[in-house]
Amino acid sequence: MAKVICVGLGPGDPELMSVKSDRLIRNADKVAYFRKAGRKGQARQIVSGMLADNVLELPMEYPVTTEIPVADPRYNEMLSAFYEEQACRLIDLAETSATDIIVLCEGDPFFYGSFMHLYIRLQGRVDMEIIPGITGMSGCWTATGVPMTWGDDILTVLMGTLPEETLTEKMQDTDAFVVMKTGRNLPKIKMALDKAGRMPDAWIVSHGTMAQQKVQRLVDFTEGSIPYFTIILVHGQGRRP
Repeated sequence: MAKVICVGLGPGDPELMSVKSDRLIRNADKVAYFRKAGRKGQARQIVSGMLADNVLELPMEYPVTTEIPVADPRYNEMLSAFYEEQACRLIDLAETSATDIIVLCEGDPFFYGSFMHLYIRLQGRVDMEIIPGITGMSGCWTATGVPMTWGDDILTVLMGTLPEETLTEKMQDTDAFVVMKTGRNLPKIKMALDKAGRMPDAWIVSHGTMAQQKVQRLVDFTEGSIPYFTIILVHGQGRRP
């Protein structure tokens, strides 16, 4: 039985991928990856030019693409069925394949990665290996040119889908923080930053480490469409020697 290997691709720049991930991708003859219907997919774009000519590609297309509250039962039901279907698909392929199946994952597979939903469904049903990667947020805060944390600073990772009150409270109670899942949640995030008194220190980074990277202070940001790969950052100011 073949193995399912999930490789972390890092924040977006192919040169920030691990040597092990690079080797596995270039030698793969079966590659699976998530994408929106009708799109190439970010993971697939990162490895463009790295795949063998005869590779078998296995796109896994999300049934829904709009971020809605996880409490919505319809959303959870559709995604649950989707992940189970894709897990079974990988298992069937592993049972009949003589070579391992590579699954691509942006950032680190175990850090808010979609592969985690497959992982819990594949456990005990197929042999797996996970290759870690540099997180997207690490690529973004490095792009600002400012150290993210100092000394005993506490770093908090927040989701923009959280209620405004929760965001405000968490922003007030930590030294440094990252807000992911920005997109349509940016107005709410900005209100929370204002209430927490953290707006002057906030940065907005889109497509960190990628060719189209944009980095600027949030107070200087001109409203417009917000790319999916956008992160809000506030750096720590802890003790410095």
